[in-house]
Amino acid sequence: MPTQERKPFLLDFEKPLCELEARIAQIRELASENNVDVSAQIRELEAKAEQLRGEIFSSLTPSQRLQLARHPRRPSTLDYIQAMTDDWFEMHGDRIGWDDPAIVGGLARLNDIPIVILGHQKGRDTKDNVARNFGMAAPGGYRKAIRLMEHANRFGLPIITLIDTPAAWAGVDAERFGQGEAIAYNLRQMFSFDVPILCAVIGEGGSGGALGIGVSESLLMFEHAVYSVAPPEACAAILWRDAAKAPQAATALKITSWDLRDLGILDQILPEPSSGAHADPLGAAAILKEALTTNLERLLQMTPAQRRELRYQKFRHIGRFAIH
Repeated sequence: MPTQERKPFLLDFEKPLCELEARIAQIRELASENNVDVSAQIRELEAKAEQLRGEIFSSLTPSQRLQLARHPRRPSTLDYIQAMTDDWFEMHGDRIGWDDPAIVGGLARLNDIPIVILGHQKGRDTKDNVARNFGMAAPGGYRKAIRLMEHANRFGLPIITLIDTPAAWAGVDAERFGQGEAIAYNLRQMFSFDVPILCAVIGEGGSGGALGIGVSESLLMFEHAVYSVAPPEACAAILWRDAAKAPQAATALKITSWDLRDLGILDQILPEPSSGAHADPLGAAAILKEALTTNLERLLQMTPAQRRELRYQKFRHIGRFAIH
């Protein structure tokens, strides 16, 4: 029985480009059926589409970048792990009774370098998102993460974390089971590790949920990803008691990769494929793999003491400013 083709999910600002690309495809199909040469017209339309694509993606607002970061087809942690690494072996559980599906991790090889890689995992649809709690980890998720990282430190394996969460889970049970303590323990331990640590924001990095696996010598971030102290909706609700002002909050929070680079928080912006990572997941994975490999090779040349000092100084300088 034939299955119905899934319609692509389009953001509002993507629709004009998609309509133009559909028109090009339609003209090409009609020309082929009628054996008519319209190559000149198609080239003209393709040039127009490329120009429109550049105009759209070079002038996105912070709120629009947030929409891209949350795009349901954006590559997830497991997508990147499967595309970038070899010999992937997922490890489960925090060893005290929980296996949080909002955080995944395990052993792998990145260009023949054995590593421990972990990150937040969102779902593809509503059912999957509910199962993954929309990538919002519970205390057991952060305890699973630190168990894997302590394993890496014990056996001299570099650590790579992929950040993609709106925030840590803020439910009553999360507080009951020690959400704050679990994140704080991760922060302390990650500063003490001897092995290299690399973190990459692949989608949405929100609040302590992101920081709970976000201590490293180098922070990488895709250009359309976001990283913030709180989700813009929560910020708007707190400041103005109106979540509808989230676009205004997104601008005020300085959540974009360029904002974070200017503030000295981000070390490297990773370019995305021309229409975003969701349009070319394998291309995005290749970009991320190259950046991780280059940075990892640099960090492996340092001593453990140098890496710990670099990590410490990086975070000591965040938030430092001078009044002129």
